[in-house]
Amino acid sequence: MPQKYDVATVLERETQVTIDKWYDRVEKEKDLVTIPLSRTDRCAHLPEMFRDLVSRLRNPLPLGTRALTSSAAHNHGTLRREQGYTPAMMVAESRMLQVSIFQTLQLHVEDTEPGVLLLYVMAIADEVDSQLAQAMSSYISEAKHDAQPVEA
Repeated sequence: MPQKYDVATVLERETQVTIDKWYDRVEKEKDLVTIPLSRTDRCAHLPEMFRDLVSRLRNPLPLGTRALTSSAAHNHGTLRREQGYTPAMMVAESRMLQVSIFQTLQLHVEDTEPGVLLLYVMAIADEVDSQLAQAMSSYISEAKHDAQPVEA
């Protein structure tokens, strides 16, 4: 019988493949490619985001609990604002990330421990949404900062 892995291990092992699938999906989204970014710049936040996600799965929190602060999420929101993203673009990116993660899990469902996948899926959605909220918070904070008058 093949060895079974927890979802955190599967995602950790498949991080780059999942990022590649996400990037391919983003590059086909006409609204997102209006912001010309290199692959490196578009994906820069994802390795740390995946580390945060794997950590969350290995150290579970009750669903809906305010997740730990993610410097990657904060920096991502600030950077996307500087790059010219709109809030809707950030939400679209996040949605595509969840779809890419769930497709990775679907491809490896036979490799995962049975009976707990739904709990992990809920935790993944909760964490990705939490990171989006943190990114949006820094995005908005940066927008407020930009709107302040410049003193001579």
